[in-house]
Order: sequence, then C-alpha cells, then structure tokens
Amino acid sequence: FVFKLTAAKQQDHFFQAAYLEERDAWVRDIKKAIQCIDGGQRFARKSTRKSIRLPETINLSALYLSMKDPEKGIKELKLEKDKKVFNHCFTGTSVIDWLVSSNSIRNRKEGLMLASSLLSEGYLHPAGDTSKAAAEGLSDTPFLDHSDAYYYFPDSGFFCEGNSSDDDVVLKEEFRGIVVKQGCLLKQ
Repeated sequence: FVFKLTAAKQQDHFFQAAYLEERDAWVRDIKKAIQCIDGGQRFARKSTRKSIRLPETINLSALYLSMKDPEKGIKELKLEKDKKVFNHCFTGTSVIDWLVSSNSIRNRKEGLMLASSLLSEGYLHPAGDTSKAAAEGLSDTPFLDHSDAYYYFPDSGFFCEGNSSDDDVVLKEEFRGIVVKQGCLLKQ
C-alpha cells in the first residue's frame, strides 16, 4: 500500500498506508489538492468535526495522547482471530470503555461518535476484516463497539501475522523516516 510522490525538485517521497482504501483516499486527496493549486484555488479536506458536529471543546489530538499514555491509556495487546495474530492493537469495546472511565464521554453512544471521529481523522486505524468493513461504510457507524473489532494507533508498530489474504498482509519491515502526516511515513 505504498505510493510515490515526486516533487518538483526531483525528490521522491514514499508514503505507506495501513490498507488499500486509506491509500486510495490519500491519492484522491493529493490529486484534488494538485488540481486546486494548479487552478489557483484553496484545497481543504472535509473535516470530521463539521460532519459529525463535535463540540469545539474536544481536542482530538490531546485525547489521542491521553489514550496512548503508557500508564493510564488504552493497553495495546496481542489479539488472535481467524488464525491471525494482531500485535499492538486493542478492541473497539476497550476504546469505548476507556472513554467512559476517563470521563471523556457521558455514554457509549457519545463514545461511538468520538471514536468515529478519531478513526476518521487518522488517530485510530482498523485492523482486521470486521473493523475495516465498518470503516468502509458497511456498518451503521465507522467505529464498532465490539470485542472482535480491532484497532491500532498509527505509530504503534502494529503488524499482523498468520494466514491472511493478499489484501490484508501487513509487513513487519518498518519504513524509516520522519512522520509528515498522521498515518503516513516519509522514506527517502
């Protein structure tokens, strides 16, 4: 799920997405940005905050950092499903449970809205068929409050091992470089 972007100064930048749909979304947005800039227009991605109507008091970046806290955050686990082992991930239920216990939300319904925002903005990524299907719009909500829906932090070192389809293989080899946008690594 890697694509290359060549800058005007003949510098090659390689971007790796977590899954096919994410790669395609990046490519689509980059093409749209190039068309806007060439046409003298301003490019802006649709904001989750506007589409889901998050209160202005919610800071997704700060919430993400709290979720990643080694002491008080969401515990990353090694989970197994359908002869696959998912390393450095957690369940949708554990995310909602953590949001409730940290007093970030009042109820599980609010938790689904907030977790969907985190997913849409790239702070969480789906791992496995169940959560990927929901993120692609095959469910009522993009985020699932289920114990068999797996998610991971984009910079967690997540990888999947075991029997998997060609579309679901996540390589253990890490790309080296500087994170230039959440969910993307720069490799030169």
